[in-house]
Amino acid sequence: MAHDTVTISPGSRFRAALVLVIIADALQIVVFPLFVEGALSPADDILDFGIAATMLHLLGWHWEFLPSFLAKLAPGVDLVPFWTMAVANVYRKSKRVAVAAEESRAHHPALRDPQHS
Repeated sequence: MAHDTVTISPGSRFRAALVLVIIADALQIVVFPLFVEGALSPADDILDFGIAATMLHLLGWHWEFLPSFLAKLAPGVDLVPFWTMAVANVYRKSKRVAVAAEESRAHHPALRDPQHS
């Protein structure tokens, strides 16, 4: 039995996550009357739980997601695009780690095998 799987590269995962959180944050800002109640709004809770689950699936666990999720529970705070800022910060950190790893490889070439020297 063959298993067909779709592999999503890290770049496309970040793009998908960023588009999704921009839409979610815009929805919370534009459709303000539905989400004005903050923690008491069921629609806001469903949206935030869905976004949190999707971000965990797409990008894995990052500490930036926790404050974003908790801040969205306070009334009025959901007007700040915390999800977008969190994903942008995760992307920035991942790029910094990738650059550091590349520089580390450039400065530390692989050790030679003594048997093959």
